[in-house]
Amino acid sequence: NAFMESCFSRFKAELMQENKCFESVEDAQTQIRKYIDQYYNVIRLHSSLDYNTPIEFETEKLIAV
Repeated sequence: NAFMESCFSRFKAELMQENKCFESVEDAQTQIRKYIDQYYNVIRLHSSLDYNTPIEFETEKLIAV
């Protein structure tokens, strides 16, 4: 699945850029959730969404309806 490969690639490049290891499974889960909820969906601009964040894109889509 190209979408998941792209998503995982960005995840590795952006979250793992410091070459740090997680201390536990719980730490990994916390960091992954934080990456998705506080960065990927809120701050990161997506070229496929006309350089909007996913939240901005969804908000514009709801307003247009």
